[in-house]
Amino acid sequence: MSNTRDLKILEGIAAGDEGTITAFYKKNLPYIKGYILQNSGSEEDVEDVFQDALVFVYQKAKTDSLVLHSSLQTYFYGVCKNIWRNRLRKNKKIVSTDDLSVNTESVHPTIIQEIENNERDHVYRKYFIRLSDRCKEVLSLVFEGKSMKEISGITGYSETYTRKKKFECKKSLIQMIEKDPIYKELQQTLEKK
Repeated sequence: MSNTRDLKILEGIAAGDEGTITAFYKKNLPYIKGYILQNSGSEEDVEDVFQDALVFVYQKAKTDSLVLHSSLQTYFYGVCKNIWRNRLRKNKKIVSTDDLSVNTESVHPTIIQEIENNERDHVYRKYFIRLSDRCKEVLSLVFEGKSMKEISGITGYSETYTRKKKFECKKSLIQMIEKDPIYKELQQTLEKK
């Protein structure tokens, strides 16, 4: 569904072409600004969301994983809208209007899923770094697929202690994550699907 002009813009964004990025910015910023300012946002929020969405599009274009099912403009608005809604949910604010002056319903569902996955990763990393060094070491080795025997050899702990430590560390990590309001919001989103 994408046209040649959209493909040229994507190529320019992927190549980091300053002229293409500046033109894209000037053309699309007013719509994003209007939406965010109408929905509890500030000028600073507009810049942040726009930049985050542009980085998202850049990364997708750079890896050739961006498949447009609508115009690039509609796709970009949908990405901005979803980023802003996620931030509002995190901050417990309510979106008062859905008007973006374009139809964003054609934004592919995988974009929403990818944003939600990024939020889950963020919550996980936020609490993983709070674990003790021992816990981080044991869980990192578990996530790498190492056996208890291999982990005990690397860490110098007995296999029994390694199993106990793994259990304690996972339990601690899960408890911290489950208390996070963002995690609760993401769980509610999953339950609705």
